Amino acid sequence: MAPDQCGPDHPGASWCPSPNSGPRRDGLTPALIVLHYTAMESAQAALERLCDPEAEVSAHYLIGSDGTLWQLVAEAGRAWHAGAGEWCGRADINSRSIGIELDNRGNHPFSAPQMAALEDLLQGIMQRWSIPAAGVIGHSCMAPGRKTDPGPRFDWARLACQGLAAEPGTGGAPQGFSFDHFRKAAHRAGFTAPAEDDALLAAVRLRFRPWARGPLAAEDFPPLGCCGL
Repeated sequence: MAPDQCGPDHPGASWCPSPNSGPRRDGLTPALIVLHYTAMESAQAALERLCDPEAEVSAHYLIGSDGTLWQLVAEAGRAWHAGAGEWCGRADINSRSIGIELDNRGNHPFSAPQMAALEDLLQGIMQRWSIPAAGVIGHSCMAPGRKTDPGPRFDWARLACQGLAAEPGTGGAPQGFSFDHFRKAAHRAGFTAPAEDDALLAAVRLRFRPWARGPLAAEDFPPLGCCGL
């Protein structure tokens, strides 16, 4: 459907159009799906903010903790959810992606109904736009050090088991590896946004090893070919 459509793209979604949107630039179409948490007290508060023209922020979808699904921007349109950042050497992530906000403060688990709704939505979006599993990323992946969502409590492994996200790596680090080796591996995997060493390591861990602590380890090396673009 066109950006000025009058109904949702995904079955079961409630259409609640946000004024904070526009056409995608340079003829781009969605190649990524970016996951966020709202960091607000309720889905209703997040919905109001995402539809407030003064807030100048939006997303294509919002999923409540009870599994309720709202669509705010047409999938063919450009929502304002990603901000500054980069993935696989490409900027303007808003024009390259579909943004999904999850009702979660970032410090507690995501509910079963919410994850089920997300999985159904991801399957639909990925089919409609031919987006591979590697194209499903977190906000923290494209903006290391600036963003941490969907956070350490998000169950990436659950999505990966269903082919809805890239599988974690297997610690494919060279013998006697250094942080320079890690940075090159992270860049090949898509983490190309400028970032200090600590921020880059934190971003890769948030995506593949959110429980990890301490200095760089062989297990921190991301899987090859997970760029998605």
